[in-house]
Amino acid sequence: MIEVRFSVRPGQGGPSVFDLGDIVCEGESGPVRSADRGLMVYLSVALLLDDLGPLLFGKRPNLSFTGVDTSVRIDFERAGKGFVSVSSRGVPVGRARVEDLARTFLRAAEELAEQGLSSLPAGDASWSDYFTAVRRFRAAMETGVAGA
Repeated sequence: MIEVRFSVRPGQGGPSVFDLGDIVCEGESGPVRSADRGLMVYLSVALLLDDLGPLLFGKRPNLSFTGVDTSVRIDFERAGKGFVSVSSRGVPVGRARVEDLARTFLRAAEELAEQGLSSLPAGDASWSDYFTAVRRFRAAMETGVAGA
């Protein structure tokens, strides 16, 4: 089982799509965290969902994801039928069923949006990008096809 949390760092003034935040991805073998440097959390999550869809619901065998404005990297690799292994720079994090991993990332992205993204102006292009990425990812989960 893999657990994922996204958060916004406090004390940055008014909300902005460029807010720094953190990602924690934790499994039975250990965690990967962005705690040292952080990342542009809203932009990174939208990019991650867009990149993760083809791995989970398409034919892509692996993904090496690096967040926006950070050196934090999370690696995903198909691991047998219906499973994905997660690591960071060769250090194992854990393994999860495709469906469970998809639900975990979607839930974390929706929770992040509820915590702070909803206070941004709805007309902001990055706000739209974030919710479009969430919507596409949810549709891919429902149909089992990336790019839905």
